[in-house]
Amino acid sequence: MITVTPQAATQIRTSAVQSNALGLPLRIAIQQKADGSFHYMMGFDDQQRDGDQTQNFGDFLVVLDVASQPLAQGMTLDFVELDGTLEFIFINPNDPNHQPPQA
Repeated sequence: MITVTPQAATQIRTSAVQSNALGLPLRIAIQQKADGSFHYMMGFDDQQRDGDQTQNFGDFLVVLDVASQPLAQGMTLDFVELDGTLEFIFINPNDPNHQPPQA
């Protein structure tokens, strides 16, 4: 399914505490736009939907809906500093805008 880096896992735990969402799964959704690009959304969610796929990361769960599952195969969720700002990033080989690392 997906990989969550240690940095992202730490931030997910911190966000759960800060938003009073301890115990709620993190839902990640991917929409494919008309031009083929991907739009990513995520947030803590207590709703279970038919076809949801859950991945256990020990002390938190990540949930993907049916439409997002094939788009997320092999994806990595990371938390990095970009231009002085810390943010989540999605490294997704299925995304047409994905740029593999340069050797």
